[in-house]
Amino acid sequence: MTGVTREIVRLPTHPGLQGLVAGVVGFREQSAAPLERRQPAGTLLPLVLSFGDPFEIVDVAAGEGVGTYGSFLSGFMSGPVATRSGRSHACVQVYLTPLGISRLVGVPGRAFAGRVMAVEDLIPELGRSFSEQLAEAGSWRGRFDLVQATLLARAGDPADPLVAWLWDRITRSGGQVRIRDLVAETGWSHRYVTTVFQRTVGLTPKSAAGVVRFERAAADLGRLPVAEVAARHGYADQSHLTRDTVRYAGEPPAALAASRRPTAHTALGTSPAGSRARGVPARA
Repeated sequence: MTGVTREIVRLPTHPGLQGLVAGVVGFREQSAAPLERRQPAGTLLPLVLSFGDPFEIVDVAAGEGVGTYGSFLSGFMSGPVATRSGRSHACVQVYLTPLGISRLVGVPGRAFAGRVMAVEDLIPELGRSFSEQLAEAGSWRGRFDLVQATLLARAGDPADPLVAWLWDRITRSGGQVRIRDLVAETGWSHRYVTTVFQRTVGLTPKSAAGVVRFERAAADLGRLPVAEVAARHGYADQSHLTRDTVRYAGEPPAALAASRRPTAHTALGTSPAGSRARGVPARA
């Protein structure tokens, strides 16, 4: 891209944040004009800690949060988010997992699902003074250490075993598992399971599974024929995949495959599987 210089740095996630944070990225960009991007729905939830020009949320297709932010957190979305960065953008991006977001923020995931929110409203210690510390730090390693130390100090109690088990089964299946079958295995009512899961993760099990399936399918777009991608990921047909791609990404499969680039504003990969518990959690 003419007139753009970009620096992307990735360092390993602290072991104490495994399962809560899928990755941490340092990102710096200089451009002749503001840059716009569209981020499809996905299972990695960005916590963007800026120390450059403000970041603008232009559109939230399936939620709310349009506005200009220094640092922000995006909850679990069921549609794309359009962004615009300034000419001099710099940040540390932390990709939280659906199980990690409530533990690190200290608020149930349903409170900010489908929403973009200013970080200072959720985690005051990561507000403006923290942005100044990031700007003054002499290295990306120093910035990463600041961010991860703050998050480690905030890590709360583990997720409800039922929620962790459900998320594990959903991600293991690539979003193709039948939710009613999972509910039947738990012995709880469908209403109870949905309520407990949505409180922590933000979306219902069915909605979360839809995002997981789309995310896995999107990773194959451009590598395989669309019809093969649809069959591999459990869509009824190519038209079904196309409808879901427009719903979650805001554009059809061919356009999404053509527009994706490996930048810090694209997902780092597929979602972690979360808890590895094999059995159904026992009822109290």
